Amino acid sequence: MIDYYSTSAEFYEMVATRHTASSGPPLARVLAGVDVSHGPVLEIGAGTGRITEVIASALPDAEIIAAEPSAAMRAMLTSRVARDPDLRRRVTVVDHSAQNLDPPERLSAVVIFGVAGHLTPAERGSLWRRLSGRLPDGGLIIVELMGVSSPRVIPPVMSLRETIGRQTYEWWIGGEPAQGDAMRFTTTWKVLRDGRTVREVADDYIWHTFDVARLARESGMTSRRITEAAGQAIPEIGVLVK
Repeated sequence: MIDYYSTSAEFYEMVATRHTASSGPPLARVLAGVDVSHGPVLEIGAGTGRITEVIASALPDAEIIAAEPSAAMRAMLTSRVARDPDLRRRVTVVDHSAQNLDPPERLSAVVIFGVAGHLTPAERGSLWRRLSGRLPDGGLIIVELMGVSSPRVIPPVMSLRETIGRQTYEWWIGGEPAQGDAMRFTTTWKVLRDGRTVREVADDYIWHTFDVARLARESGMTSRRITEAAGQAIPEIGVLVK
């Protein structure tokens, strides 16, 4: 099973809370017009379930399949679903990764946030082929673009700082070009108490850069890019349309 997040899963909710505050509203607006009668909505890389909640709220009649390969993240996702009667009725949690997912025969829409760059171009192409045949004409695949369309140097920067109880948590992230279209991102969580670092958790991963035009070429679908909502800049979202 492919698992990118167990090393730092204990900290993920701090990132997810901020992420959903910025990406959730534009996602909800894109989903608002989706006809869910064709089949379930599939979320690939559901994490701890924050975006799952956005999908469920935007589409109150939809069945949702939430796929998450990380056992640590999936535990939080299942807990979130289990304690909410509406989610409990409509959301099925599965342990598949994007690479080994066998989608249902019919889907109404697909949401892929924070995932597409973990796949090589060949893996993405295989995924688009598996998904497109399940979608109706006009069906959507909604992809978070992540703002890195080609490899570049990103000096380490503190991206988040939160205080919980007696401890402060800092999230540092940087990146550099790797081979071909890829970047190697390095993340470090620092746990501080009384101004002193008491623990660090570091991780790195390969991210294959892309933009919405490349996804459209890979999938053979038409596309559009959403960069603002209500006049405010947002994390970029790509919409592929069958």
